[in-house]
Amino acid sequence: MNEIIKTTLIGLFFGTFGTTIGGIIGIKFKNTSNKFLSFILAFASGLMIAIVCFDLLPEAFSLTNLPTAFLGIILGIVLMIFCDMVVDKKFNNHTRFRGNKNTLLKTGIIVSIGLALHNFPEGLAIGSGFGASLKLGLSLAIAICLHDIPEGISMAVPMKNGGMETSKVIFYVVLSGITTGIGAFFGALIGGISQTIIAMCLAFAGGAMIYIVSGELIPEANNLYHGRMTAIGNMLGLLIGIFVMSI
Repeated sequence: MNEIIKTTLIGLFFGTFGTTIGGIIGIKFKNTSNKFLSFILAFASGLMIAIVCFDLLPEAFSLTNLPTAFLGIILGIVLMIFCDMVVDKKFNNHTRFRGNKNTLLKTGIIVSIGLALHNFPEGLAIGSGFGASLKLGLSLAIAICLHDIPEGISMAVPMKNGGMETSKVIFYVVLSGITTGIGAFFGALIGGISQTIIAMCLAFAGGAMIYIVSGELIPEANNLYHGRMTAIGNMLGLLIGIFVMSI
């Protein structure tokens, strides 16, 4: 039982530390131009594409068959569409948010939901990794912590520039990382957890992030600024994402 608690705490620490650091960096970007905001959102979308295409989905496909993985992807997309509709309805009922601030804040909230879903299978990986060996568990935890930093930035920037208070931004950033600790708990508890379940979780997170990229980040980046910087941000995020995934 002590080992499970230790693994959970390690997953919780590394899961929240990376996103919190990213969140702190993100809230420093105050009163930024639409050009810069567009670059940041495009960068985040490129990073997420890399995570989905070179990490989550390949791992899911290696653990289970194609129909099962596709089911997980579709469920992730459907859930994010539902969340988007709920958040959109809430914003329509609060007229104090208008224009770019309204859409930026909505984007930040949708990203936070998607990252919370994405962090759960990462926690599963940490918990399962410690079950195999201490070295594997720690290496996974550190790698996940590093790539959580730009994710925290991608979440905090639209929230802060959308008018949310700094304390609330940090709260939501930390909250999104807590699911890593929950995932680590279940990974350590079950140990030899079913590969099909892990694959479904990974595919589910991949589907959620696909919707975030195509339904929120890229449209909002293009809406803020029409120019080359958006494309450069997207490509730079993709390349850095590939580099991080290969570490």
